[in-house]
Amino acid sequence: MIYLILAIFCSSSLALILKHGRVKNSNTVLLINGNYATASFFSLAFIIFKQEFNYSFEVLLFGAGLGILFAVTFVIYSKAISLAGTALATVSARLSVLIPVLFSILFFGESPNIKMIFGFVLALVTLYLFYLSLKNHGSVEGRKGKYIYLISLLVGIGFVDFSMKIFEQNFPISEKGIFVFTIFFSAFIYTAIYLLVKKIRFDKSTFNLGLILGIPNVLAIHFLLAALSMLPAIIVFPIQNIGVIVITAVAAYLIWKEQINLYGKIAIAVGIAAILLLKL
Repeated sequence: MIYLILAIFCSSSLALILKHGRVKNSNTVLLINGNYATASFFSLAFIIFKQEFNYSFEVLLFGAGLGILFAVTFVIYSKAISLAGTALATVSARLSVLIPVLFSILFFGESPNIKMIFGFVLALVTLYLFYLSLKNHGSVEGRKGKYIYLISLLVGIGFVDFSMKIFEQNFPISEKGIFVFTIFFSAFIYTAIYLLVKKIRFDKSTFNLGLILGIPNVLAIHFLLAALSMLPAIIVFPIQNIGVIVITAVAAYLIWKEQINLYGKIAIAVGIAAILLLKL
């Protein structure tokens, strides 16, 4: 159970560190660049430690392509937290399980059960509740922007998760170490190029915060895998998702007094129910 608790706290800290960066008006891309510097270092260290040097050109190409998606999704996550709030952004991120489940049905012939169908319906209800929660806040254009970022976050993380399934279905597990390193390192290179092209001033405190962000980003994956090796997935995934949503919502309220209106609270509750049905 300790690994599951650590996975929850690491995953929760991602959203909270991103929120802290937005509060401090830190440059998001520089923050994310620091994050991927740390992630690249740790993933390379794991390869050397486990001596898993197997790779193919296809895996390198796939990983390099996904690096763009990883970097862009992280930027969207930060923006969604800033505009829609930490709690709703976290629910949207966790609700992204909808995408790999749907694509697994469409492309891998997996059959949905009755719980998944109800989960799909509740996911759609949650998206509508997102709209109602944001409806009375800010200008019309501002509300549309918040909603677009929440939907983009859901889709982006969903595609990231589904890409992992594509890897598992088409490539040997011995190439996973190189695959993960390629994703992180290419994301680091892409964000570094963006910073250079846009001539964004280097801010040491922002980059250092990004380096810190990379630690829970990497550890969350490894703690989750450790938890899955000791507990059934049917226990791990629901508890992890609910734990992350609750901790981020409570922490955002205590630290930044981030308020959630009635529709937002209902969206969180319905979203948790949808995640439970889709994950079980």
